[in-house]
Amino acid sequence: MKVARIVGIAGYSITVIALSAAAAQMITSQMDNARTGAYLGETTLTPRNVNAQQFGRIFTLKVDGDIYAQPLFLGGVQIPGKGKHDLLFIATEHDSVYAFDAYGNPSTPLWQTSFLNDGATTVAEEDTQCFFIRPEVGITSTPVIDTKTGTIYVLARTRVGHAISANEYHQKLHALAITTGAEKFGGPVEIHATVRGRGDGSSNGNVTFDPLRENPRAALLLANGTVYLSWASACDVGPYHGWVIAYDAQTLKQKAIFNDSPDADDGGIWASDTGIAADREGNVYLATGNGRFDAANGGRDYGDTLLKLNGQSLGIADSFTPFNADQLNADDNDLGSGGPMLLPDQPGPHAHLVLIGGKAPTIYLLDRDRLGRFQPGSNSQAVQVLPASGGILGSFAYWNHNVYVMANSDALRDYEVKDGKLAFKAASTFTLKDHGATPAVSANGAKDGVVWVVSSKGWNSPDRTAVLHAVDAANVAHELYNSEQNARRDRAGLALRFNIPTVVNGHVYIGAKHEVDVYGLLPAAH
Repeated sequence: MKVARIVGIAGYSITVIALSAAAAQMITSQMDNARTGAYLGETTLTPRNVNAQQFGRIFTLKVDGDIYAQPLFLGGVQIPGKGKHDLLFIATEHDSVYAFDAYGNPSTPLWQTSFLNDGATTVAEEDTQCFFIRPEVGITSTPVIDTKTGTIYVLARTRVGHAISANEYHQKLHALAITTGAEKFGGPVEIHATVRGRGDGSSNGNVTFDPLRENPRAALLLANGTVYLSWASACDVGPYHGWVIAYDAQTLKQKAIFNDSPDADDGGIWASDTGIAADREGNVYLATGNGRFDAANGGRDYGDTLLKLNGQSLGIADSFTPFNADQLNADDNDLGSGGPMLLPDQPGPHAHLVLIGGKAPTIYLLDRDRLGRFQPGSNSQAVQVLPASGGILGSFAYWNHNVYVMANSDALRDYEVKDGKLAFKAASTFTLKDHGATPAVSANGAKDGVVWVVSSKGWNSPDRTAVLHAVDAANVAHELYNSEQNARRDRAGLALRFNIPTVVNGHVYIGAKHEVDVYGLLPAAH
C-alpha cells in the first residue's frame, strides 16, 4: 500500500491511500452505491464448505454498545506503529467507532474513537420516547469510507446537559482518518438545516431540522465527492420530516438540503437501516414513508414516494408514487419501510431498473429513466408490480440474474431476472417470524454463490438470539448452514433489528448486542 500526503482544499492535509487492486473492501452498506449486496471476490467460502462440519463461529469481538450499523471492511491498511492490517470498522450506539484487525489478531481494537467527550452522553430512550432503539441512541446509520482520502464518515447523536430544561441534543457529521480515528477536514460539523414551509413544527414560515426528533437510520452515501445523510423519526414521534442533506466530502461544507414534507408532516426515510442509492450519473434514489402526498396537485409534499434527486442540487428529477398513496398513508403501509436497489443494466426497452418494496406488501420494478410520477387509478407506469408475502422491511440483493428478498414473516425468495422482469424461482425452507431481513451474497464472480441472512429482533419482542442462515444462491431451497445447528459452538449474540451480515475474505461478520460474531472455516477445515 502506498501512502502519499498532499495539501488539500483550504490547506487541510489529506492522506491519499492507493490500495492494491487485490485488496478486498466493503466500504459502504450493501457493498456498493447500487445497494446490490453482493461481494463477488469471495474465493474461500463456497456452497461445498459452508456447513456445520466445516464452518462456524471462530471468534467474537466485544464492544461498548449495540451494533445496528453494518460492519465495514478495508484490506491492507497501514496503522502507525502497528503494521498493515485488514480492518473491520464497527460503530456502536454508545457513540464509539472501532477499527479491529478483521481476523482477530489482535482481538483488541487497533484504535477506538468515542464521541462522548466534553460532557456529552448518548441520547436516552426516554428522550426519544421510542423503544425501537434502546437503552441508548448514538450511531445507528452505517458509515461510509472514502478510500481516496482514507476517511470514514460517521453520523453521531449526542446529548449535553442533565437537567431536563437544559438538555441539548446534537447530531454531527464526523470525518475520521481510517488509520487513527482522528478527526479530519476541520470536523465534526453540526447538522443544521432550514427550509421554507408551513409544515408540522414550522415557525414563521420555516421548517427547521430538529436534532432530537429527526432519527437517522438509512446508511450514509458517498458519491461524486459528496456525502449524503437522511432522516426519519423514532416511533413516529413528531414533529418530524424526511430530510436529505449533502456535504462536500473534503471540506464538510453543506452543499444542498431537501425536505420531502415542507408543508405537511412525516415523510420519513427509514429504509430499515439499508442505504439510499446512487447511479453512475450521480442521481440519488430514496423512498419516503408515511405522510401526505399532494405533489400531483401542485403541492410540495411527497409521502410514500420513490424519489430520484439530482445529486448536486437535491432537486427532484423524477418520482414514482403508487396510485393508492393516500390509503398507504392511512394504513401505515409505508413505501419507505424499505430501501431501493438499482439493477445492473438490462437488455430490452427498460435498461435501467430500480426495485423498491414497502409494507403494503408490494414490490415495484420501475424504469429509473422514466419513473412515471403519479397515475390516478393504477400503477401502469411501473414495469412490474408484484405482491409480496409480507411487508418489505429492508432491501434486496442481486447476483447472476437473480434477485433475493425476505419479507416480513416470510421465506427467503429468489426471483429470476429475465427479459427485464422478475419471475419467481424458489423459496427457502425457513422463515423469520415477526420480521424480514436484507440478504447479502458472496460469490466468486458468477460461481459459488451463497446467500446470507441474519434474524432480527421483532419490533417489540423479548430478547432473542440472532441466527445466521446460509443458502445456496443457485437453489435457495437448499439451506447450507445456520448457527443453531451447533448452537454450543456457533450461537450468536442477542439480535437487534435490521442487521445485515458482512461477508468478505472468507469471513462473515454479524453485529449484535455489544458484540461482533465472526464466522469462517473452522481450523480443521483449512
